Amino acid sequence: MGKHVLLVEDELNIIEAMRFLLTREGWQVDTHSNGATAMDVIRANKPDLVVLDYMLPGRSGMDILTDLRSDPDFEALPVLMLTARGQARDREQAEKAGVSRFMTKPFSNTEVLTAVRDLVYISQAKAS
Repeated sequence: MGKHVLLVEDELNIIEAMRFLLTREGWQVDTHSNGATAMDVIRANKPDLVVLDYMLPGRSGMDILTDLRSDPDFEALPVLMLTARGQARDREQAEKAGVSRFMTKPFSNTEVLTAVRDLVYISQAKAS
């Protein structure tokens, strides 16, 4: 089972909490904080899962998600989108763009771990 997560998030407290939580569970966690260069980092790292913030400096998570879904190399990459904005419209936009799962901040540790495990497991089951 792949255990490599790329966290694209600009809030330091969330980066540290997620890194601690996931590394404690055996995941390799790389982080990136700039939306403008996120696609380059995703291409270079080839993670098993991207945890993507909705609002980022330089470029939005929605734009990055749209690029991922239009790229044959990443169209099936699991994406867990995090947002401080819990409006139904944001969730609908993300779902239409192809998000794998959408989670509103604040979230529980259990929610994050379950989502990460489920998304990678489902992705690998489809690939085999």
